[in-house]
Amino acid sequence: MKKLSRILIKIILFFFIWSIGSVILYRFVPVYFTPLMGIRMVQQIADGERPKVKHKWVSGKKISDNMKRAVLASEDQRFFTHNGFDRVEIQKALKENKTRKRPRGASTISQQTAKNVFLWPRSSWLRKGMEAYFTVLIEFFWPKEHILTVYLNSVEMGDGIYGVEAVAQEHFNITAAEITASQSALVAATLPNPLRFSSKKPSSYIKQRQAHILRQMRTIKLP
Repeated sequence: MKKLSRILIKIILFFFIWSIGSVILYRFVPVYFTPLMGIRMVQQIADGERPKVKHKWVSGKKISDNMKRAVLASEDQRFFTHNGFDRVEIQKALKENKTRKRPRGASTISQQTAKNVFLWPRSSWLRKGMEAYFTVLIEFFWPKEHILTVYLNSVEMGDGIYGVEAVAQEHFNITAAEITASQSALVAATLPNPLRFSSKKPSSYIKQRQAHILRQMRTIKLP
């Protein structure tokens, strides 16, 4: 039992050193590859497809403010004022989920970034717990602007497409710096399920979401 306890302590210690070290490293080093990219590649191979990853890291200065406002409007309007967890949205979700058939989440951009960069997509209590842990870490070690930059570079935006630079090039033949308000809202509208919805060939539902996000974007102010 003592030997087992020592092994367990070493594993826990290693995890804390690795997790904190990784978060500090990504404060200064771009995130070129994420677990989600690897998982999607394995899924593509299993389906008999050729694995594909379209991703190009760009700095926050090379991402249009239109795209920043669009994701804030659609995903997390209190991003710059909360500490990683939006208590207002959590309370709303708990209340609404008592009557909804399909429960809605209340994940912030910080939580989604923690999941995208360090964890896996499949939901479970273990992942949710680790997501909360990494959310606390990135909120402590990263400025808000950096969290938003990492999110916009790592979030899945289509089949094999990750980040705003890749989706801007693939779907609009432009760069992330050139993406318009309308295009940004269109991309943001697909984020709940970018494998089902496309900003290149938007459905009427996505166009409705785009219009709503465009209205919300007018109220979003960047620091």
